[in-house]
Amino acid sequence: MLDPGPRPHLVVIGNGMAGCRAVEEILARDAGKFRITIFGAEPRVNYNRIMLSPLLAGEKSFEDIIINGHDWYTENGLDLAAGDPVLAIDRVAKTVTSRSGRVETYDKLLIATGSDPFIMPVPGKDLPGVITFRDMDDVGAMLEAANRGGNAVVIGGGLLGLEAAHGLSLRGMNVTVIHLMPTLMERQLDEAAGWLLKSALEERGQTILTQADTAEIYGKGKVEGVRLKDGREIPASIVVMAVGIRPNLTLAKDAGLATGRGIHVDDDMVTSDADIMAVGECVEHDGNVYGLVAPLWDMCRSLADGLTRESNPYRGSVTSTKLKVSGIDVFSAGDFSGSEGCEDIVLRDATRGVYKRVVVKEDKIVGAVLYGDTADGNWYFDLLRKEEDIGDIRDALIFGQAFASGGGAQLNPIDAVAALSDDAEICGCHRGSNGPGTACFARGPGKLDSVRAGVQALARCRARQGPFLIYSPTTV
Repeated sequence: MLDPGPRPHLVVIGNGMAGCRAVEEILARDAGKFRITIFGAEPRVNYNRIMLSPLLAGEKSFEDIIINGHDWYTENGLDLAAGDPVLAIDRVAKTVTSRSGRVETYDKLLIATGSDPFIMPVPGKDLPGVITFRDMDDVGAMLEAANRGGNAVVIGGGLLGLEAAHGLSLRGMNVTVIHLMPTLMERQLDEAAGWLLKSALEERGQTILTQADTAEIYGKGKVEGVRLKDGREIPASIVVMAVGIRPNLTLAKDAGLATGRGIHVDDDMVTSDADIMAVGECVEHDGNVYGLVAPLWDMCRSLADGLTRESNPYRGSVTSTKLKVSGIDVFSAGDFSGSEGCEDIVLRDATRGVYKRVVVKEDKIVGAVLYGDTADGNWYFDLLRKEEDIGDIRDALIFGQAFASGGGAQLNPIDAVAALSDDAEICGCHRGSNGPGTACFARGPGKLDSVRAGVQALARCRARQGPFLIYSPTTV
């Protein structure tokens, strides 16, 4: 038998959810294809960054949110350089150089550097006590502050900001959220749902200031408070800046790769250099930059297919967001801005704290916002994604799947999941709570037991009180 020779070397820059998911997909297709080295900026194994919020709230420990432990790297022959970020890429020599001075030659290079938190350029932004909310070190800093007690200010009323505020509040701090826009989570919620969320958070003891513009963070040698442009001053011993993220493009730009808002990639996730690929929050595909988990999974599947089998072009992702914000269920999908030609179908139930809005155009769902009751979110998203004609069920649409199908009553969870199409999105936690390699659900003819198990796994996801996102597990 001929000696196949040494395996080509795949170097992965990024030990986070994108980089490791891509490696998982490659190993699942051809475990012997590459010799793989992974560089990570953090001195840790791969963990679920989505679950930092319940970690801060005291509902999880770090061990609970680990995706790939040390044994995974060892069992798969992966060389992990944790806490040693890559600082330079030499495309001519085909090498990467890390902070420790380590130089590795690559045959194929994968960039999965994710995104960086945006730091507002206001006076005082560099004071001790000003932090972001992106990794374990940030959580550690918030826990230290919470142990001392006092006042906290969170700048940013998006998901991360509200989760930081929720966690600090549970830890006993007096929390004020400052948000520039008039509506909380304006990218996911419309005005009505945002108002309901604001009211619910205020009832829980948080102070929510919308249309509030930060002028400066003040203090002598450390954070003492935040001053708004209208002159109000809010005392604080810690300020969490959660005003957005930006793709981390530093390495790609320095290496001369084509970039825009993100690293430019084609449908096979290949950059302007044929031997360098990129996935995750750092990339720009067809003009789009994604900050959700669902597109990340899609990208990694296309990447792995292209490297080990044949091209499986990534065509972009239709996204929805299903979250649990401070224990409150919210869902949104599509365009709910109410453009010309659209009509709104709205249900409000103030007593139950439920709000539903479905946006329809030419007998097709183009957007949806749900607050308080998100049970039908997957169904609405399935109709939206497939551009189904809803003309025949329009009058019952807002009351949910059970009524629209003529049942007149709420479907039980198993029937609700089983009634969805085979490729409908169900749950986007990394693996549910059953350990590595366990799918959250499986459906199809003769799979009632799998459906039941999947619903139970989904219930466990919801019980986490943390955000979980929608994805399409087409490999199940």
